[in-house]
Amino acid sequence: MDRDDRVMVFIDGSNLYHSLKEVFQRTDLDIGKFCQKLIEKKRLIRCYYYNATVGMKQEPDRYHRQQAFLSSVQATPYTELRLGRLVYNNWPATAPYEKGIDIMLTTDLLTHSFKKNYDVAILVAGDTDYVGAIQAVKNNGQNVEVALFGKENGSRTLRDVADRVIPIDGRLLRNCWKNNRPNQNQRVSPMTKATA
Repeated sequence: MDRDDRVMVFIDGSNLYHSLKEVFQRTDLDIGKFCQKLIEKKRLIRCYYYNATVGMKQEPDRYHRQQAFLSSVQATPYTELRLGRLVYNNWPATAPYEKGIDIMLTTDLLTHSFKKNYDVAILVAGDTDYVGAIQAVKNNGQNVEVALFGKENGSRTLRDVADRVIPIDGRLLRNCWKNNRPNQNQRVSPMTKATA
């Protein structure tokens, strides 16, 4: 890749949040620092962060924590916050589900591709539903890199369609945390040792 390559980053916030929680037992990621690590020495045009807003009435504590985080994302330079919604049916017996996130991300990815607003798209997501959109971007002449958690045999379809896979591991996330010291009760695994 060329240093002059223009890059846009597209982050599925829910996937990122749940993966961080599962793999690192923490979610205090600084989105600006994370995007800078992903693009390396290329030129960032814009980072898009997609998530669904928690219901204030249904989950007030979680709502306030999420609002604080989303405010920090919105305050990050060159970052756009794109919000869908959570649908609460039969709450609390049934967990809420996201509405509109995948299609919003896909629309932005394709629209910016067709307008030639980037040379390289970096997708932070684990959903194989994005495979068709990635192929369309590649067919339009741009490169697509996919940032993924987990082992090389995971998300095989995304790995196969991507021009390049960026592993999200302790090495990549070093110095990307808001609080550089792990939580006292954080379980240290081989993947998290590099961040401690």
